[in-house]
Amino acid sequence: MIMRILMIAINDPAGTAIEFTKAINRYTHHTCRLITKEIRYNFMFEKDIHLPWLDQDGWGEVESLLKESDVFHFHMTADEYTELGPFLPKDYVKGKRIVHHHHGHPDFRGNPGKYREKYKKLGRSNLLVSTPDLLKLLPQAKWQPNLVPIEDPLYSPIKNKPEHPVLICHSPTRKDLKNTDEFIQIMNEIGNSSQTPVKMRLIENTAHKECLNLKRQCHILFDHLQGYFGVTSLEGLSQGLCVIAGLDEWNIQHIKIFARTTQLPWVITTPPELEKQLNILINDPDKVKEIGRESREFMEKNWSPRKVSEQLVEQIQ
Repeated sequence: MIMRILMIAINDPAGTAIEFTKAINRYTHHTCRLITKEIRYNFMFEKDIHLPWLDQDGWGEVESLLKESDVFHFHMTADEYTELGPFLPKDYVKGKRIVHHHHGHPDFRGNPGKYREKYKKLGRSNLLVSTPDLLKLLPQAKWQPNLVPIEDPLYSPIKNKPEHPVLICHSPTRKDLKNTDEFIQIMNEIGNSSQTPVKMRLIENTAHKECLNLKRQCHILFDHLQGYFGVTSLEGLSQGLCVIAGLDEWNIQHIKIFARTTQLPWVITTPPELEKQLNILINDPDKVKEIGRESREFMEKNWSPRKVSEQLVEQIQ
């Protein structure tokens, strides 16, 4: 059965929903559209149907999609009571499959019991989370990995990159959740003591395409030390960077199962070991290059957009 999937989001979390939309349309027999209501952080992610930009014809398309879609796929905190201008998805849910897809919204992280109880009362079983750590908050869900379009030039490695200075980047959306203060402190210490030229590149409040361009020029990317990983990790791996993250055992095991490999490309560290790991990498350019090569190969072989989008379709059927 060919499904007509309609994704609905308040805002697009890290640009993941539009990438799912494009990948489903490109790699599967199904069709997908995405409706968004707001822009947050102004990263200028690509849009499909963005409500504030619609004219009369656009609103007619929204109504048609609500009527004709087979699946309502809600991202973050959106649900059938999310107002889409004059329309309410609740009025169109009869006969449709409903999917709830969580990406770590603060309300979900802070009140997971509210969502568990909500879905239990509604009898909703098609539940997805974007990273393995969220399974602990919503045990009845399935993990649906995010994807990045690895064939896009902005997601590809730069060949013959200058070795010096060693550029180490970090692109936090919310610094309080990404160990940014610790990273800055350590980088300041390294900058004052390292014999190897090294430079920190902190990327903030930057349009997504420019952010990707700035990352591509770097050698090492620091994600965070929270146990899981962000979309920035996947971007860096695709770009052939050496990516550092504090993955815990729970996340490591889930990643290995999905990727069908025991060899992960991340440089996995802990807060006490971060400075030591950075110093090792800064002083071993060949190691950084080799890890970067493995990173790109991992994304091509184990985390391709086709694989991820096909899994998503299987999860919601």
